[in-house]
Amino acid sequence: MPRPFTPKAITANALLEGDVIYMSADGIWVRDLCLAQVYTDKETAERALAEAAKDGSVVGAYLTDVKPTENGPVPTHFREEFRRTGPSNYFHGKQVAQQDATHV
Repeated sequence: MPRPFTPKAITANALLEGDVIYMSADGIWVRDLCLAQVYTDKETAERALAEAAKDGSVVGAYLTDVKPTENGPVPTHFREEFRRTGPSNYFHGKQVAQQDATHV
């Protein structure tokens, strides 16, 4: 018996900057997961992924498991959390901005 389809978002890396990006409901690549489109239907998700993968400004597009919340989707796997926040050896880049936002 096949596993049931779980909610997904489309993620990739921006070709020029290498940043982790997500496909929004508007069909625009965004850098904030909470703005990503959540797909709950396998066929729709696969069609959207096929379109997203044609975009020459991204590399490595794929579907990732997410959990919808009232504040937007969140990753369900540590790999995606790591990709979203960056290396954990010290705060830099996105981590500094996130740390500053939580200490306001």
